[in-house]
Amino acid sequence: KIGQEDLALPFLKILGQLSPEVNKRDGKYVEGAEPGMIFNSVSGELYDGVKGIDVIPAFYKLEYIEWKDRGDGPGAPVAIYDSSSDIMSKTKPDANYKDRLPNGNYIEKTAQHFVIVSGDSPATALIAMKSTQLKTSRTWNSMIQQIKLKGKDGKLFTPAAFSHQYHLKTVQQSNDKGTWFGWSVSKIGTVQDGALYQQAKAFATSISKGDVKVKHGEETTAQSDRGTHY
Repeated sequence: KIGQEDLALPFLKILGQLSPEVNKRDGKYVEGAEPGMIFNSVSGELYDGVKGIDVIPAFYKLEYIEWKDRGDGPGAPVAIYDSSSDIMSKTKPDANYKDRLPNGNYIEKTAQHFVIVSGDSPATALIAMKSTQLKTSRTWNSMIQQIKLKGKDGKLFTPAAFSHQYHLKTVQQSNDKGTWFGWSVSKIGTVQDGALYQQAKAFATSISKGDVKVKHGEETTAQSDRGTHY
């Protein structure tokens, strides 16, 4: 029997101009893929970024991921530090705004949103937001924290993140470095489907227990979302 830990957790990523999936001459090309679409790294499914997808946030985790430069390393993180780490204090920004360690590797502050993608067959996935998308991540977390329900005792409380559903789509963003596609999050409302709620709750429990292994790969950093090439 295959356990959850044997299955690669899909990443939901936004395809950019430089993503191999949109390049017809690349081995990773996906038929019909265009910049601005949302791509499932395991199933290969493409979602229209304008229409977007509905997700239930199950769990949130912030990590600092250490990488070697593309092409130099094994395509996997050198190290992963948890949110309480002081590793960022050891970094200095380089010319491309990458936070460099003295050893030459760089650190990416990575906000990880573990979600259930709702639909005909709801499935687990991970959305990793970094760089310019950290602002969107903070906005989403604030939306979750601001929800207040009245308890049986009449007092207001903040329900679990997976009590509500959100709509994610992609929008064009830019700064003085260039233009790229980023996430846009809006609240739909409470999760009405009991089975979906239980699935999200079970997923949250398994992540908090450390049962879900995340395989960070270079493909999750392939799209520059600063508009700079690297």
